[in-house]
Amino acid sequence: MPFLPPFIAPTLHTDPESALNQVRAIYAEQINHLREAMQRFVAGEAMPGRVRACYPYVRIRTESVMPQAALENSGNSYGFVASAGCYETTLTRPDLYANYYLEQFRLLLQNHGVPLEVGVSGEPMPIHFSFAEHDHIEGNLPPARRMLMRDLFDLPDLGRMDDGIANGTVRFGPEHPLPLALFTAARVDYSLHRMRHYTGSAPEWCQNFILFTNYQFYIDEFIRLGHEEMNRPDSEYAAFVEPGNVVTRRVGLPREPMDSLGAPPPRLPQMPAYHLVRPGHGGITMINIGVGPANAKNITDHVAVLRPHAWLMLGHCAGLRNSQQLGDYVLAHAYVREDHVLDEELPLWVPIPALAEIQVALEQAVADVTQCKGADLKRIMRTGTVASTDNRNWELLPGNEPQRRFSISRAVALDMESAAIAANGFRFRVPYGTLLCVSDKPLHGEIKLPGMANHFYRERVDQHLRIGMRAIEILRLGGPQRLHSRKLRAFDEVAFQ
Repeated sequence: MPFLPPFIAPTLHTDPESALNQVRAIYAEQINHLREAMQRFVAGEAMPGRVRACYPYVRIRTESVMPQAALENSGNSYGFVASAGCYETTLTRPDLYANYYLEQFRLLLQNHGVPLEVGVSGEPMPIHFSFAEHDHIEGNLPPARRMLMRDLFDLPDLGRMDDGIANGTVRFGPEHPLPLALFTAARVDYSLHRMRHYTGSAPEWCQNFILFTNYQFYIDEFIRLGHEEMNRPDSEYAAFVEPGNVVTRRVGLPREPMDSLGAPPPRLPQMPAYHLVRPGHGGITMINIGVGPANAKNITDHVAVLRPHAWLMLGHCAGLRNSQQLGDYVLAHAYVREDHVLDEELPLWVPIPALAEIQVALEQAVADVTQCKGADLKRIMRTGTVASTDNRNWELLPGNEPQRRFSISRAVALDMESAAIAANGFRFRVPYGTLLCVSDKPLHGEIKLPGMANHFYRERVDQHLRIGMRAIEILRLGGPQRLHSRKLRAFDEVAFQ
C-alpha cells in the first residue's frame, strides 16, 4: 500500500490568483509529506508503505481555437493552445515561478474563456527534489539504509525527464492530454538541482537576461562592475550575488535573512554564475561556461527551464579573414555547426536564424560603447557566419580540409561554443545572440602568445563586457513581448512562454 498525503479533489478556477493559490496548497502538502516521511526514515522509523507524493497539474479543455484576429491583435506568440482539445502540464516550485505561472494562467483564461482545472497529478515527486536548499539529511544515512530508499521513495526517473516536447518528437495518443509547457515538473526540478551543482548558486538568484562567456577575464570584470554598482546608492541593481550565494546588497539597503546562509565555496564550481539582481528578475546573470560545446549545451539545457528572456554569448574567436584585426568584433548572423553536441536533438538541416531584435540591440550597443558610427563601426565589427567546432586544434588537421569547408561556408570567425548556445536557444525557444571578439588569426600566422594575449585581454575585456550589458539594457527597454516572437515557435506550439 502506498503511503500518500490526504486526497485533494480537482478544482476549477476563473481567476489566475486563485489557480496559483491552489497550486501552492497542493505543492506544499505534497512536499511536506515527503519531507516529514524522510525525517522519520532518517530517524530509523519503519514506513507504513511506499512513500509517494505527486506534483500539481493545471489543465485546460477548450472546444475551439483562439480566433486569428484576436491572436494577431494580442501581439503575443504564446498564451493560447493550438487547437481544440485537452491540455495540461505538471508544475513545481510555485515560490520560484509564481509570476511566470500567473502570467501563463492569465493569458489562457483571457484567450480561451474557459476555467483552469488544478489538481494532483499522477507524476511522482522524487524524494531528492523535496529537500530544501540547505538540507542534506540523506548524507547522514548509513549505506545500507541509503540503499533502502529506492524501495520506499520515488527516485528521479529519467524516463519522465526527456526533452521530447521541446524537440517536437513526442507523440501523444488520442486520449492523452497534450502538453501546455515544454518541460514537466520533474524535468524542471532536475535542472534546478543541476544548476546549483554547476553554478554554485541557487536558481532563485538567476535573472531573466543571461550572458555566457568562455573566459575568466570577463567574470573578473563583471565582479568588479558588480561591486561598483553596489557602491552606488542610485544603482538600478539591488544586489550582487557570487558563488556560494554570497550576497552584497546595494549601499543603503538592509541585509535580508537568507543573506547570512551564503558562504564562499572552498573551490569554484565547474561553471560559476554571478548575478546582478534587479527587481522582477530583470537583471543580468553571467556564467563562465569554460571551453567547449559540451559545456555550452550542458548549462543551456538547464538554464532553459527558468524561461529567460534572452541569452547572449560573449567570448573570443579565431578571425578567419585577413582583413580582420585582433580586437575586432564579430556579430554572428549564421552558424556552421561542427560541434556535434546537438546533432541528435536538432538535425543539421534545421537552420538557426539570426533574431532581428537581438542583432539590432547588439549592433546598437557596439555603437553606443565604442562611439563608432557608419564606416568606422563597420571597420571594427563584422557581421557574418560563425563556425563552431568540437576540435580545439582543428588547424592542425592534415589536408586543410576544415579550412576549405569554412571558406565555402563564408565563415568569418570560429569558436567552440556559440553554435551550441544559439542552437539550444532555438530548440528551447529562448532568444539568443552572439558577439565575439577576435583574439587570434591562426590562418594568417597571428597566434596567441602570452604577452600579446595579456595585453589584448586588458584592452578589450572591459569594453566587450560593457557592450553585452548595454545590449541587455536595450532588450529590457524593448520589453519581453518583442523578444518572445513567433520566429521561435513551432506549428503546434505549447501555450506556456
